[in-house]
Amino acid sequence: MSSTIVHTAKKQADAAGEDGKSPFLLALGERLRALRSRRGMTRKALATLADVSERHLANLEYGVGNASILVLQQVAQALQCSLAELIGDVTTANPEWLLLRELLAGRDEAALRRVRLAVGELLGTGGAHARSSCIALIGLRGAGKSTLGQMLAEDLGFTFVELSREIEKFAGCSIAEIQGLYGQNAYRRYERRALEEAIQIYPEAVIATPGGLVSDVATFNLLLSHCTTVWLQADAHDHMKRVIAQGDMRPMAASKEAMEDLRGILAGRAAFYGKAELTVNTSEQPLDATFAKLREVVREALGLPV
Repeated sequence: MSSTIVHTAKKQADAAGEDGKSPFLLALGERLRALRSRRGMTRKALATLADVSERHLANLEYGVGNASILVLQQVAQALQCSLAELIGDVTTANPEWLLLRELLAGRDEAALRRVRLAVGELLGTGGAHARSSCIALIGLRGAGKSTLGQMLAEDLGFTFVELSREIEKFAGCSIAEIQGLYGQNAYRRYERRALEEAIQIYPEAVIATPGGLVSDVATFNLLLSHCTTVWLQADAHDHMKRVIAQGDMRPMAASKEAMEDLRGILAGRAAFYGKAELTVNTSEQPLDATFAKLREVVREALGLPV
């Protein structure tokens, strides 16, 4: 029966290949066969353990079975591997990646941060370095990055950089036009280039970053590695009020559940904003008092007189 199943699956794979077989499914099948071989399991044994039919498993191995995520999870559990390893996540690409994943599994946030800084130091991409004189303000739109950033730059005698304006200079059009004409991926590329140039040109600067910069891990890592970061934190109502005052409802335009959307964005980004070295709440007190607090924490961080 097994040889018939394999023969049928191979015939289906060959026929599908002629019609343009999915490279992803073929690669998934190769990984499945390799994982099964590594475990020393027969297809029949794996099918029994995963509670999946042997025919279905054969189809998967030859790239003709588009399995549900639940079936893939069952197979991964039977193979005693992560679902990520089965579907081909980059961090499972070779033994060294797998060994690193195992070492990091279960570590708390503080331990992972120490590892990230140590790796950055080792690779020369930034690590546990001295405080940078390039100050980056992060946070959601309406947190006060532009207003407070200009005030801070003037106080420190640094250049003030509005990264959104630098992105528009690179693209030769507005942020809205970049996203509308070229899409989010193009916008992220311009954002990365603008940040790289700002870091290179201005060793002493206050940079007001777009709220969504933390969405691109590579760009955010660049920011953390080269700048002293400050999260300007505010509650959802203040964010909304300030955005409305600016006459712009992005990214909540045309939404009947604008406040709920904003809270969702805040919740989704808070863990990333929280990676900043410093935090100042801009909702707790008036502008002058908030700036005094920001000035104090930044000057202390830079070793300057308060």
